[in-house]
Amino acid sequence: MIKDNEKYFNRLQLVLDTAAIIISYIVAWYLIPGGKRSEEIGVLPTQIYMMALIFIVPFFLLLYSACNLYTSKRIQGRRLEGGKIIQANLIGGLTFMAVLYVIRQEHISRPMIVLFLCLNVVLTILERNAVRIVLMNLRRTGFNLRHIILVGYSRASEEFINRVLQNPQWGYKILGILDDNLEQGYEYRGVSVLGVLDALEIILGENSLDEIAITLGLNEYDKLQRIVSVCEKSGVHTKFIPDYSKIIPTKPYTEDLLGLPVINIRHVPLNNTFNMMVKRVMDICGSLACLVLFSPVMLITAVLIKTTSKGPLIFKQERVGLHNKPFQMYKFRSMEVQTRSEEKKGWTVKDDPRVTRVGRIIRKTSIDELPQLINVLKGDMSLVGPRPERPQYVEKFREEIPRYMVKHQVRPGMTGWAQVNGYRGNTSIRKRIEHDLYYIENWSVGLDIKILILTVFKGFVNKNAY
Repeated sequence: MIKDNEKYFNRLQLVLDTAAIIISYIVAWYLIPGGKRSEEIGVLPTQIYMMALIFIVPFFLLLYSACNLYTSKRIQGRRLEGGKIIQANLIGGLTFMAVLYVIRQEHISRPMIVLFLCLNVVLTILERNAVRIVLMNLRRTGFNLRHIILVGYSRASEEFINRVLQNPQWGYKILGILDDNLEQGYEYRGVSVLGVLDALEIILGENSLDEIAITLGLNEYDKLQRIVSVCEKSGVHTKFIPDYSKIIPTKPYTEDLLGLPVINIRHVPLNNTFNMMVKRVMDICGSLACLVLFSPVMLITAVLIKTTSKGPLIFKQERVGLHNKPFQMYKFRSMEVQTRSEEKKGWTVKDDPRVTRVGRIIRKTSIDELPQLINVLKGDMSLVGPRPERPQYVEKFREEIPRYMVKHQVRPGMTGWAQVNGYRGNTSIRKRIEHDLYYIENWSVGLDIKILILTVFKGFVNKNAY
């Protein structure tokens, strides 16, 4: 069965990872200066370097296990796996360096350690992707499949079937559905209803299943305890796919209050103090660097604004930020001076007569946003985050768009996941919020860096900026 197959695959993966570590280490030893020309590197004999592998190999394998690198590859993405490999190697490298410092071992080559870590990351990622490709091809041809049955017909079961059919490389084969409300033989995308829920025990006895997925509708949760009891008795791995994806987002998290499980509706990584500190340090360092880098552009823009139109250089506008608190957001003035009532009339439209000649250029190229680097330094904003909106629009959208106010759980940003995906200016507000929520729930330093890089290539010039 599939459990035996996965056990053998994990053993094979362990052997391949071991080989990658050893090869990376030996190649690093060979490539550093002196490795080809002598039997010794520094003042230590080659044997000492090779004996270190006795400790390095098991330590790195334990790190891989701690980073969940030996779980099923079926739905673990390449990027997630690659990130975990990098994380494990960084921890391993820092630990190795710390041990050498504590034991006062000065003769082990530090450049070799760094080269070993880099080679090990590359080789392990390549090796694991090769295994992934082989497994995907096997699953597409009908081997190494995980046989599963769905208990209950609902939106959850439809969504699960849709995703399985879209991703044959996962290797799931859905044998059918059990449900009390549909006739036997009813099909959804080729998956048939096999019978009622009471037939579950019989189905489990007659079929060799790898998994059971409970996909009951919300109105049938009173049957959940009985069904779980039958599934547990069978010994087959059981998962629960709740039918409230429209209510609870993709990443809720649980807490244990003295044995009482509590589900928190939304996981926000930036609620973590350490994550907040890391992001704030990035914001301060990044905004200072950008102020220096863009100072010539900002100086030229300031001169052009002051010499071509009357009014202040900087335009201040109230926006809603972290925890729904208002703040004054800064921009280079790109429009003729207006009264407060005129400003509130609406968004800028194409060929808006209020926009100055210089304003059209700086709005199109996002140069008008550069003074927001001061907002970032002050702590009103972040380099990356959901774009802030004016109070009147916040009041409007909070009533019209579900979960709109969730965006205010993090600092607003100069650029964001929605903006680099094209949702900026005169585009769908709902799509923007979807992307903002994705960012909030999936924040990481890597995602911030990715957004900043994408901003450089496709976020400055905006066809929807008028």
